[in-house]
Amino acid sequence: MDKFSEYLRKIISGKVWGNCIAILIIVNTIVLGMETYLVIMNAYGDLLTSIDQTILYVFILELVFRFIAYRLDFLKDPWSIFDLCVVGIALIPAQDAFSALRAARALRALRLISVFPKLRKVIEGLVMAIPGICAIAGVMAIIICVFGLIASKLYGVSYPQWFGNLHLSVFSLFQIMTLEGWPDIVRTVMQEKPLAWIFFVTYILIATFSVLNLFIAVVVDAMQRNHAEDTQNEDEKIDVINKKLDLIVEKINKDKN
Repeated sequence: MDKFSEYLRKIISGKVWGNCIAILIIVNTIVLGMETYLVIMNAYGDLLTSIDQTILYVFILELVFRFIAYRLDFLKDPWSIFDLCVVGIALIPAQDAFSALRAARALRALRLISVFPKLRKVIEGLVMAIPGICAIAGVMAIIICVFGLIASKLYGVSYPQWFGNLHLSVFSLFQIMTLEGWPDIVRTVMQEKPLAWIFFVTYILIATFSVLNLFIAVVVDAMQRNHAEDTQNEDEKIDVINKKLDLIVEKINKDKN
């Protein structure tokens, strides 16, 4: 059984296996996309369903092989758990109560991330950035809340549709932060409040150009740290190999003497 597990592990970790799984994921994604067209479903619905089910069985078999190869280590790998959940969603019965989960079959396309190491590094970098992102999100929430209170006091009476209360002000300021339709709001407010541009320009400079750039900085820093850790681990492995080679060379020289 150990030899069989080692044999499976060599196959699963090979490029050929990974490329085949990636191709199946892409084909499955195309099939799921084609199922959204009524004309195609009327003509080839049975064929597309058969292909989808066949690929699903292949994915299940692949997970079984991976579990046999890695055993309990399979459950310790977050990416393996991710693959297990994505494939498991497709096994949920097609009932109205689970229609939303059945629609989540499209998540199978995300398995491409777990197949390619480069993509996994990007996601791992984003995960490492979560604490920093949460901190910046807290700062952003405070800024929007403060400016929302000010906007409600200044413009709530004249423009209740945008700043009538706190939650309307927060929503309007969030829209302005995305730079979507903000000139219309500002120009309308400036018709009655000519100096309103000072408030909105200040808010945009703080919320959009400053805080949002911090998000980018945090994510980039996390990815750089993740890459540095990988580089350090590789250097440590190389040092271990070099030390072993030095010991072998010393032993050979002693034997010759």
